[in-house]
Amino acid sequence: MSDSKMLNGNEVSTHASKDSCWVIVAGKVYDVTDYLEKHPGGSQILLQYGGKDATAMYEPIHPPGTIERSLPKEKHLGSVDPATVSSPSQPQVVRDLDQTARIPLSHCMNLDDVEKAATRIINKASYVYFSSAADSLYSLKTNHGDWKKVGLRPRIMRNVRRVEMTRKMLGSKFRLPFFIAPAARARLVHEDGELCLARGSARWGIPYCPSTYSTVPHDELMECLTAEKKNVKFRGFSADEGGQLWFQLYVAHEKEQTSKLVTMARDLGYKALVITVDTPVVGKREEDERYRAELATSSGDNTVLTEWYKPADEDDPDAPPLRGHHSSTLNWDDLPWIREAWAKGRNDAGPILLKGIQTAEDAALAVYTYGVDGIYLSNHGGRQCDDAPSSIKTLLEIRKFYPELLQKAEVYLDGGVRRGADVIKALCLGAKGVGLGRPFMYSCSMGDEGVSRVIQLLSEEIETTLRCMGVTSLDQLNPSYVNTKILELEVQDRLWTEEQLGSEGYGEAWVRGLKAKL
Repeated sequence: MSDSKMLNGNEVSTHASKDSCWVIVAGKVYDVTDYLEKHPGGSQILLQYGGKDATAMYEPIHPPGTIERSLPKEKHLGSVDPATVSSPSQPQVVRDLDQTARIPLSHCMNLDDVEKAATRIINKASYVYFSSAADSLYSLKTNHGDWKKVGLRPRIMRNVRRVEMTRKMLGSKFRLPFFIAPAARARLVHEDGELCLARGSARWGIPYCPSTYSTVPHDELMECLTAEKKNVKFRGFSADEGGQLWFQLYVAHEKEQTSKLVTMARDLGYKALVITVDTPVVGKREEDERYRAELATSSGDNTVLTEWYKPADEDDPDAPPLRGHHSSTLNWDDLPWIREAWAKGRNDAGPILLKGIQTAEDAALAVYTYGVDGIYLSNHGGRQCDDAPSSIKTLLEIRKFYPELLQKAEVYLDGGVRRGADVIKALCLGAKGVGLGRPFMYSCSMGDEGVSRVIQLLSEEIETTLRCMGVTSLDQLNPSYVNTKILELEVQDRLWTEEQLGSEGYGEAWVRGLKAKL
């Protein structure tokens, strides 16, 4: 439809159903009917804005040009006459919180303080998105609690005047042993969004792994990091070391779309590919869904919520399952073609990690059978499978059943890390590096200074704790510096054998048999 004839807002408003759904973004009208089931956030949110102006909802959480790239040209219906479009009222569910009682960043003495400060300045929608977790929140709670079940064993009478905190991860040297873990929608809390994280990565010399769903385009993140690194030089570091970008991949329903994402990251110069493998469906995050229900009720809409809960279309075998926003068919056999797309045309293709490993069996499969470069222990911040183990518990399980795996592949983890001591505990038990997600997302609400404050606090805690433990280099850390007895009581006594599981089982005997053949 030509822009010479503007659409009338009243006509657009009649297209607000599953059969015909139009939305307005930045004065343009788009037909999203065929895209409803493909939308990563589910069809419900699109239907909620069907026939309405979705600009205020769309812009903070999508990189520019997303809708133009996602929809074919024939679905771009043209401009709408602004005089015929009323600004939709934005229903708000206000938190019971004194919004004026802000906490200065200088008063934040730890990462929990940073979160408290952020809650005073971000809206409820943002807070619910960042803080929500699956079902009963058990995994979220154990992520935090399990770190306290591991104690430190300090040594005394050692010269600790100088402390070395550099760490080599995935072949490159970094100034600190932790990284910014994948998390999306930073523009919900700051106009610069993930650019704040890219600048923090460059300025402090640590890796950053942007999400597939970064609200800042991935090329802009690379441009930002590259430009920032020109102003920062660390003694003993090469140009490729220090700040660095890794790419987190959600595998899409369509193989072609996944290949495009991998190719884009490769061509932009992202140094590692981190494949998320724990999201065959999106976890049931009750607080997030409750807030959506409250918004719908506030706007007088009680019908579209059923779209979120509807079962899969039994008449369409290709229809995604309930909450199936990503590929629900992702399996081990997909790794070869993903690896091929990542390495195509490059002799120096970076390493591939699998993010979301939660058992020793899968860790062994990933390393011994499928030869991945590294494994990333994570339960997605407790947002996926409730009652899943914390990453530190999974690390202990690996140490118990496959201790030699830690020498064969690099192991990373995240989940509930809030102290420098937590980072040290993970390194003592064999982790190469530690990721943090939520603290950095909260810090983005305070811009570059907030991100720097999180890195500074962790750096100071790590340095101080190392000295108190009698350690002068991260390379000296080993299991003798921690007491894991309490948490080890919760690690299972054995792995299931192939015979006990049946022919489809990948138990201890099966994996050990594979190792014997290597």
